[in-house]
Amino acid sequence: MKADSEKTGARRNADSFREFVLDQLGESGAVDCRAMFGGFGLYRRRRFFGIIHRGRLYFKTDATTEPSYRERGMHAFRPNANQTLKTYYEVPPDVLDDPDQFAEWAERAVNAARQR
Repeated sequence: MKADSEKTGARRNADSFREFVLDQLGESGAVDCRAMFGGFGLYRRRRFFGIIHRGRLYFKTDATTEPSYRERGMHAFRPNANQTLKTYYEVPPDVLDDPDQFAEWAERAVNAARQR
């Protein structure tokens, strides 16, 4: 029984994190959230700019924005041992905690997605 309750708690935490991210992103424009990679893909105006996976948020990067993530010790999205998406990096915790900074980083991720 304990394993089932742990799974339920983990799912609840993942759902809470997803809701938190969507609430934050909703303030800067409509965002669609679709299941993918065992997590969720984030889209604005059909532009895929973010991934929520296992309680972490990853944003699309480009040559201009990637250094900001790497300087803070963040890593590229790796859904499994055999795959790494090198243009999606984990959003630093301090950015998640600062609504203004979060909105700025989200907008830069959307802009990076437009370049493709």
